[in-house]
Amino acid sequence: MQKSSLISLIASVPIAILATGIAISAQDKYTLQVPGGLAFSEFRGYEDWPVIAISENEGVIAVILGNPAMIGAYREGVPGNGKPFPDGARMAKIHWIPKKQEAYPGQPTVPGAQHDVDFMVKDSKRFADSGGWGYGAFEYDAATDVFRPATTADNPPQENDAKCGYACHTVVQNRDYVFTEYGKR
Repeated sequence: MQKSSLISLIASVPIAILATGIAISAQDKYTLQVPGGLAFSEFRGYEDWPVIAISENEGVIAVILGNPAMIGAYREGVPGNGKPFPDGARMAKIHWIPKKQEAYPGQPTVPGAQHDVDFMVKDSKRFADSGGWGYGAFEYDAATDVFRPATTADNPPQENDAKCGYACHTVVQNRDYVFTEYGKR
């Protein structure tokens, strides 16, 4: 009996070592940072933030999430009330390539492979020269389960700084540089 237990133990050790090695080698997305820009770690826990809205644009679908400061400002009427979002407000926008769920009634379009995640943070002092907002974009590779900072080669092209989204957002300067409408609930 002891011999079979020892054999089982010896057989399981390499499997445990392999599993540990795979777990250790998996990417920690929270170590990523856009060169000269935002760090993924500034948005830790974004996956659990409440939904602000959903969108579809240029062949991808997205969910836009907000931290408690962002959601609170929306509920108080920002930006429609003319007030700016408070410092500390954060948004995350997760994009997916859509797919049809053919086995479901009506064949709804649902999220398929993740495409990327974009972030915005309001910090009037840190980002005074970009309307008070900092931006970050991280592309996702589903085949390797790895994120990387977006670059000028991506679509849309992203500069390597926290102002990468500023140029696009100037068209909504009167909304404190935020496109997203807070959906009625």
